[in-house]
Amino acid sequence: MKTLLTSLTAAMAIIGATSAAKAEPKQTLMPDSEQGRAFMEQFGFSQAVIHNGTVYLSGVIAGPTPEGMTDEESYARTFTYLGTILKRAGSSWDDVVDITTYHVDIDQSMPPLAAAKNRFVKAPFPAWTAIDVDRLYTPDGLVEIKITARLTPKGKEPAE
Repeated sequence: MKTLLTSLTAAMAIIGATSAAKAEPKQTLMPDSEQGRAFMEQFGFSQAVIHNGTVYLSGVIAGPTPEGMTDEESYARTFTYLGTILKRAGSSWDDVVDITTYHVDIDQSMPPLAAAKNRFVKAPFPAWTAIDVDRLYTPDGLVEIKITARLTPKGKEPAE
C-alpha cells in the first residue's frame, strides 16, 4: 500500500509540473527594425520564441557573398547576427543544443559554412542536421540557419 501511495504521489507531482509548464506563457522576440517587424507580422512569425527555458530561433537566410568578402566571412556575418538574437533572448553560443541548416547547394556551401560556424560554436558540440533543398524563401538565398538553445543558466553570464 505504501508503494502504491508513493507511486501515486510521484505521478501527481509529474502531472502538476507538466500543467505548470504548459501554463507558462511563451515570450517572443521581434526585430528592432520596422521593416523586419512588418515582414514577420505579415507572415505571422517571430524572430525567436522563449518557452520553458528553451530558445527557438526562426531560420535566418544567408544570401550571395558580398563583393570583397569570402564565403566564410559572409557566413560568419550571419552567425554574428544569430548571436545577437541569442543574446537578446538570454542565451549564447555555449547554450546551443541544435542547429539545422538548409542548403541550396550543400557541396558548395558546407565547407565555408562549417568553418564560419566553428568560429562561434565550440565543444561540446550541439546536434546539427544539414539538409539539401531546391530553394529557400529568398530566391537568391544560399543557406538558412535555424537554432535551438537553452537559456543561459542563472548566475552564468551569456558568452559573446
